Amino acid sequence: MNQQLRIIDELSHFIKQDSPSEEAFNDLALRIFIYQYHNNLPYQAFCRQKGKTPRLVKSWRDIPFVPINAFKEVPLSSADPESAEAVFMTSGTTRGIKGKHYHPTLQIYDLSMIANYKQRFMKDREKIRMGVLFPTEKELQNSSLAHYLALAVGEFGTEESQYLLNGNGLDMDGVLRELSRAEETGEPYALVGASYSFVHLFEGLERAGKTFSLPKGSRILDTGGYKNQSKELELDEFYYLLSTYLGVDRSRCINMYGVTELSTQFYDNGNEVVPSVKSGPHWIKTRVVNPLTGEEVPKGERGVLVHCDLANFNSVTTILTEDLGVEVDGGFLLLGRVQGAEARGCSMAVEEFIQLAKGPAK
Repeated sequence: MNQQLRIIDELSHFIKQDSPSEEAFNDLALRIFIYQYHNNLPYQAFCRQKGKTPRLVKSWRDIPFVPINAFKEVPLSSADPESAEAVFMTSGTTRGIKGKHYHPTLQIYDLSMIANYKQRFMKDREKIRMGVLFPTEKELQNSSLAHYLALAVGEFGTEESQYLLNGNGLDMDGVLRELSRAEETGEPYALVGASYSFVHLFEGLERAGKTFSLPKGSRILDTGGYKNQSKELELDEFYYLLSTYLGVDRSRCINMYGVTELSTQFYDNGNEVVPSVKSGPHWIKTRVVNPLTGEEVPKGERGVLVHCDLANFNSVTTILTEDLGVEVDGGFLLLGRVQGAEARGCSMAVEEFIQLAKGPAK
């Protein structure tokens, strides 16, 4: 069995376990680090220049983190990028550069998503009729969110589930038809999609003069923020409008926090209070750091989120985001994008990575 297959096999077993120990997480994280160190050459150069080799890294907390924008600069892959089963791409920046996340196989990504989604969003149900407020996977082939939502519908949606967004935008006729049907039948219903699509939904329902009271057991999942696709709403207003227009209690309005450069998502347990506490499954761990020093900040103090995602077996497990957060009991609070000193720290981390990863490995 080659290295990649061995890692996939170990990781599959780990994801399927019930509450494995901290030691088990650490052992697997170090084995994946060794694999990435030897096979992901830009990452190896970066680690060596920082004096972080497999011999010296003894804990998952010591694994060198890569700034998230590094995915825009070099191909971070332990396997040949040309043979990837999927390449998920980030939104473009002002320079028009997209980050690329290579997946030689989607086996682990899909296993991670399905196990996590079932526990955090489906909870008490095996299947539910879904309406998707996002383009299809065929329309957005390089979108991790399009793939995520296709998995959600394929694994957990009933056969009547449908996409409610087309080339002309939100299909309001379809939305009104679906919501009316759910009210009439009393069958629980789920609306899932990008946060900005729900803003367009609010506007459409306001124009139509419609509100709904979806049946008990209905639920909402939003993700991804606004990305200049709609007007921005304060969190409290957003979830107030969700509850008001759709009649779903805010405790059933779930936000998913995910990024293209990771293979695992975070969820909250509803948004009665915002910002809500986000947490992930046992195969991902989060630290809050000062990006200028790389050191963890004390619990309760704000810093930049660093995620160690074991499902990222091919690229790099440990990523410095550009998301501001604070560690709290049960997880972390997501406070928005970095600004000021934190933003400068993240920019410096990107510059350092480029300099070290593109330089000669010693």
